[in-house]
Amino acid sequence: MTWYVLNLGDAMLAGDAVDRIQSLFEQWPSRPAGAAVFMRHESEGRLHCELRVYLPPAAAPLAQQLGATPCAPPDPGDLGVLAGEPAALKPLRRD
Repeated sequence: MTWYVLNLGDAMLAGDAVDRIQSLFEQWPSRPAGAAVFMRHESEGRLHCELRVYLPPAAAPLAQQLGATPCAPPDPGDLGVLAGEPAALKPLRRD
């Protein structure tokens, strides 16, 4: 199943985009129970990190609305929950 990613750029400047995503998530009329939008700060060796948002397959309508691009499932290490249920991380982690 296809995941989606949206790079919000410099994490220090991503506040407005984060607020927009959280608002759209809360207004999502057909949001599945337990749904979540995930995030991770990634630096890839650069001085400043970028904030990347990952949307699971169930969030495809929201991903399309945000202009996210298809990607492989993210490594669950260091993922956080940007919007939704924190318990949504549990099935992603294989601890």
